[in-house]
Amino acid sequence: MINLNNSVFAIIEIGSSNTKTHVYDNGKVIYNGVMTIEFKKNYAIDKKIVKDDLNKLYEIIEEVLEYTKNIYIFGCSIFRLISDDELKEINDTLSEKYGLKIRVVSQEEEALYTAYGCYNDIEYNGNIGIFIGGGGSVELIVVNNKEIVEKKYLNFGVVDITNKFETLKDDIAKCSFEEVTSYIDSLIGDLEIKCDVLILAGGDHPFWYNSAHYKLKENILYNNDKQKYMLGIRTSDKYDRDCLKISLDEIKNNSNNPLWFNGARAMKMLTNVIAHRVHAKYIVPTNINMEDGLVDKIANKEIGQ
Repeated sequence: MINLNNSVFAIIEIGSSNTKTHVYDNGKVIYNGVMTIEFKKNYAIDKKIVKDDLNKLYEIIEEVLEYTKNIYIFGCSIFRLISDDELKEINDTLSEKYGLKIRVVSQEEEALYTAYGCYNDIEYNGNIGIFIGGGGSVELIVVNNKEIVEKKYLNFGVVDITNKFETLKDDIAKCSFEEVTSYIDSLIGDLEIKCDVLILAGGDHPFWYNSAHYKLKENILYNNDKQKYMLGIRTSDKYDRDCLKISLDEIKNNSNNPLWFNGARAMKMLTNVIAHRVHAKYIVPTNINMEDGLVDKIANKEIGQ
């Protein structure tokens, strides 16, 4: 039955490769879903969002409608690249079918909302870097005492890396750690950002470590329910090098979302390079996303559908 209570609402965040969905009731998550929809990869074929991907989005919407009609859809990355006419066509269909539309979020908006979800509830004396990685873009935000002091936006992501090194998706990768990280390093260019702590956000980073059976330590840097774990840079290096050698098929076979892992190794190569470029000593993997910075604003009616 659809809940007509205005305190219940859903956020659907569409990325290049993964679409994340959460339903909230008075601030509490009552539904949590992730579906791999490879919008960016499939867009590259004909330079158009493909129908099958949109049909998967419709499936998500219809499932969420069982909880609430208050649905907020945010399009990131690839949706910034499509034409106004194509976006209008997609939104016209969404409006006709469900009375909804996709709100395209700029790279800066996505970064700032996600970063806010990371730093708003923590106390730490020093620079904290926030890595926000996706299929088609990377954002780096540095905060000190809850104030943003530096920002860096990169227009490449996991999809671009896996397109370059396709065996990263194979059971055992045939490319070397040095080969991949050198390529990523060349894409980054100048980076003057420095921080002791690097928070990994924009995806479910703990899911990779747990699925690959890599142990994480308790976060002793600060207390936060969404940032419970950490690892040192040396341990991170060990895990990141090892991930090219372990069986990815074995991990996929034990998951209900095997496609998610197609980008996992590329993400680890990317976070490794960034961690070293910013001289991070500690890595804090999280599943904090843009919506963590959006929830309060939606609940307070600061953002409409």
